[in-house]
Amino acid sequence: QVQLVESGGGLVQAGDSLRLSCAASGRTISSLIMGWFRQAPGKEREFVGAITWDGVNAYYADSVKGRFTISRDNAKKTVYLQMSSLKPEDTAVYYCASQKPTELYVHTTREMYDIWGQGTQVTVSS
Repeated sequence: QVQLVESGGGLVQAGDSLRLSCAASGRTISSLIMGWFRQAPGKEREFVGAITWDGVNAYYADSVKGRFTISRDNAKKTVYLQMSSLKPEDTAVYYCASQKPTELYVHTTREMYDIWGQGTQVTVSS
């Protein structure tokens, strides 16, 4: 079983950058598609982006495309979410998750992800 722990959240100002990390423990994640989601107060948890097992391809929600970058270091069992040009509307709890290993293609729906971290709060002030 994989356990995921996010870190790196905090309070920043609009326009700032922040890097979130998702550290995995337990079995390896090197064969898993990894995703980032976020949930703002009163809203549904939404897809932010995902990265293929080899780190070659990453996919993003339109709302973050061009501002956020996902990367991974399989040797360190860590996935990163680099966020730049942050906006107040990016304020949310950010979660990393591993996609079900039976799914070979990147999915954007939360139902396709079966292991989740506890989340880390990102607050962007205007």
